[in-house]
Amino acid sequence: QVQVVESGGGLVQPGGSLRLSCDASGPFFSFGVMAWYRQTPGKQRELVAHIIGDSNTDYRDFVKGRFTISRGSAKNTVYLQMNNLRPEDTAVYYCKAGGHFGQGTQVTVSS
Repeated sequence: QVQVVESGGGLVQPGGSLRLSCDASGPFFSFGVMAWYRQTPGKQRELVAHIIGDSNTDYRDFVKGRFTISRGSAKNTVYLQMNNLRPEDTAVYYCKAGGHFGQGTQVTVSS
């Protein structure tokens, strides 16, 4: 069974930074594609960024230039470095790996 665990969320002021971590494990786990999504109450979960292999990345327009997705030395670990955070980035952030989502980590951007 694939397990996905996110960490690193918290409360930050506008303009601040956070780094989220995602660790995936389980039998037959395929780490080829890993992604970060986010969701706010009453809205659908939306893709934020994904990584294929070690360095093939793509981002939604609303985070380009501010967020960076990267893979750790352990191939089943992915990070999301979030800079210049805005109040509209407030959401629960989820990692997706092997077709499974984790429980999510709350990010709140507020002064």
